[in-house]
Amino acid sequence: MRLLRFLLIGILFGIVLTKSEVISWYRIQEMFRFQSFHMYGVIGVAVIAGAIIQYLFKEGYIKGFEGKVILPKDKPKTYTASIVGGTFFGLGWALTGACPGPLYILLGHGYGSILIVIGSALLGTLFYGLLRARLPH
Repeated sequence: MRLLRFLLIGILFGIVLTKSEVISWYRIQEMFRFQSFHMYGVIGVAVIAGAIIQYLFKEGYIKGFEGKVILPKDKPKTYTASIVGGTFFGLGWALTGACPGPLYILLGHGYGSILIVIGSALLGTLFYGLLRARLPH
């Protein structure tokens, strides 16, 4: 029953991303070419909503599924890992036209070639896991 909640949240997430056109390759290319505000607006709303939700977690207004208080940890003061990781993330997003969230949604829409991107993302995750101890954090 607990997994059903996550499945329903995933389905809702897929519907929202599809209807908002966030999974559209053309919308993503418009963003990277500074031709449209659409994606920047969606990302901006997500950042604001994330900040509000983070605040509610820290104040104890939102609890986990088991009713426990979730206290997010403070991030380290160095930004090297964020810059390197963000650069790889952005390059992958620009090259493939999809960030990790919509990959499975695109597969569900019948775009079989996205399996190459999913496989590459999984290999990149494996590669990161192997090098994690040697990377800046």
